[in-house]
This record gives sequence, structure tokens and C-alpha cells, in this order.
Amino acid sequence: MLWPKIVKDRIKTGGDLEIVQSYPYRSACPNTVWAELIEGAAREIYLSGYTNYFFWTSVPTFPETLRRKIESGCRVRFLLGDPEGEVTRQREVIEDTALTVSTRVRMTLEALDRLGPLEGMEARFSAPDDAVNHVSLSVFRFDDQAMVTPHLARLVGHDSPLLHLRRQGDGGMFSRFAEHAEELWSRGVPVGQG
Repeated sequence: MLWPKIVKDRIKTGGDLEIVQSYPYRSACPNTVWAELIEGAAREIYLSGYTNYFFWTSVPTFPETLRRKIESGCRVRFLLGDPEGEVTRQREVIEDTALTVSTRVRMTLEALDRLGPLEGMEARFSAPDDAVNHVSLSVFRFDDQAMVTPHLARLVGHDSPLLHLRRQGDGGMFSRFAEHAEELWSRGVPVGQG
């Protein structure tokens, strides 16, 4: 036997090749990982969390880094939930937290307004028919890496699990989640045109 069982058990094969790391809670992922992913992106940053609020409070110098990335030619997109939408209201009842979903979305919108209109940055609200799919799954893409949070029933995003994925080819987990996020984006409503 060339490979003892213990070695085989530690080698990634098949679908798990794209999994860099998993976390039982999104909040268990060090802020430095998020900062490194943002810093390392050269072509695209696509943040399709329902509120995207935590980036502004957890990633040091996030606004300045975004501005620098955009100026260097990196495309930056935000897909947000509609703060006035029915799914947002339903989610607020489910979460029952003082910092409501609509407040977190509005805080992101305010932070984006402070950045000002920048060529290369776009923001959309998910379409009303897609909102339930958006609120249940966050996909944060940084070129060929992604952080994916499937939201568990009554938990807020930071209490749900997180997968760090790296694209290894077409048709893998990375591609499937990226395609889902792109589909939501394609039907999204530009912020300000709602």
C-alpha cells in the first residue's frame, strides 16, 4: 500500500478541493482573512450579503481600500436587500434584534454614499422575487476566491457557518455559488431607482 489510510484521509479529493477553510460561525473567521481577500482582489469584489454591514465595522480602512481598488481598475459591486422590502420586514421579526436588518442595510447605503459615485462601483437591491433567496445565502467574491454563508433558520449572519472557497475549475462549488450570485445580480434593481 503506497498511501497509508491516515495520509489518504488528509488529502483533499473531488469536491472538497475548493474548500480552503470552513468556520462554524462567520464571526469565527479572523478579520485579517477578510482584509487579505479584499486586498488580494485585482479584478472583482462582489459583496452579495443581504446587508454587507459587517465589512464597514470589521475590516480596517475598508472605505479607503475600496476606493484604492476601484482606482486601480477593480470592479466593485454590492447586492443588498431592499430595506423597505417585505422579506426584510419578515427577517426582522425572525431575528428580533435591536440592530435591525433594514438599519444594517441603511448603514451600508450611507457608507456607500460617503464614498461618492465612483466609476467601477455599483450597488443594486435584489429583486423582490429573489429576496428570499438572497437573505438565505450570502456570497462574497474576491476574484477566484469566495466566502459563502448559508444562513441558518433564525440566526443572524455572524452566527451562521462560513465556507472559504478557491476556484479550481468550472462546475465546482465556487462556480455554483458565483453563478447563483450573478443570477441575483442580473435581476437586481439599481440603488436609487427602486
